[in-house]
Amino acid sequence: MSKSNSPIFNDLLTELEIHPVLIDIGSSGAPPEIWQPIAPHSVYVGFDPDLREIHEVPDGRFHKAITVNEAVTSDAQSDELRFYLTKSPYCSSTLKPDLESLSNFLFSDLFIVERETTVRAATLDSILDRLSLDRIDWLKTDSQGTDLRIFNSIRDEVRSRVLAIDIEPGLVDGYVGEDLFVDVHGDLIRNGFWLSDLNVCSALRMSKSALREATSARRQLDQAFVEKNLKKTPAWCEARYLRTIKSLAEGVYERRDYVLLWTFAILDNQFGFALDLVIEYERRFGQDDISLRIKEDSIERIRRSRVKNAQPRQTLKTRAKSLVPARTRRWLKQYIRPE
Repeated sequence: MSKSNSPIFNDLLTELEIHPVLIDIGSSGAPPEIWQPIAPHSVYVGFDPDLREIHEVPDGRFHKAITVNEAVTSDAQSDELRFYLTKSPYCSSTLKPDLESLSNFLFSDLFIVERETTVRAATLDSILDRLSLDRIDWLKTDSQGTDLRIFNSIRDEVRSRVLAIDIEPGLVDGYVGEDLFVDVHGDLIRNGFWLSDLNVCSALRMSKSALREATSARRQLDQAFVEKNLKKTPAWCEARYLRTIKSLAEGVYERRDYVLLWTFAILDNQFGFALDLVIEYERRFGQDDISLRIKEDSIERIRRSRVKNAQPRQTLKTRAKSLVPARTRRWLKQYIRPE
């Protein structure tokens, strides 16, 4: 997932006074890099009750930045949650780690619960009200197992206007009762999103006892060796979803939403989809200065991508050389000399 800069969308966000609302649930570490180009225009809200690895957002990076030291819950009746603080802060969750399932993996130590605590909790709806925010434009959630239920707990008038979602569901049972990718994907597709990017993250499926067996037989077969050399298995994924054009067409969306979704598509290098958005914008609102500018930018990005990604055309000689084994080519050179 790469970042991109564009004077066009920076100008448009300024001219239209658009301040994207970016919600970051599970914000241990820095805000997502992909948000950097639009940060000066954006309202950033980060959540993480595990403060051991949280990083303060530098002053001035965002138009406005707020850190909320509370857990986000889908249960409107609960203002506190049990929170499992694990060996790795990045694995802490309101769900209990599924140690039986995790015992099949060498990274299971990261999920060892060092202590349990009770943390303040609130729904996204209540926090938005508290902060006087009426929308979420891009939701990034890494809640360790509760991403889908958190998204679905948002009131409909806010949830239906979310334009982009970054989500990190599991592919194996890391937590008891967690929302897995198979659940998340189907739900988001049914609710007007399409999968724009997917990074599958892997772990070594090998128990600690198997590692001890290997190490006792051959001392060099330690954890570093097997982690480096053995095949990994998919364990979780980082998925990005963007709202579909059909969903926009069927809803009550404004020029702001089209421009902002176009901006998000550009940030995610989805230049073809960005041009489709321009076409839909003109169908709905008519051609105007905005559509002409973003159309030109989309087409130029597509053109530059073609040049950037184009492979050199192979000559017949080059093609022939690629088909002849190197050893044979060396042998032929002994007998074939240029005239």
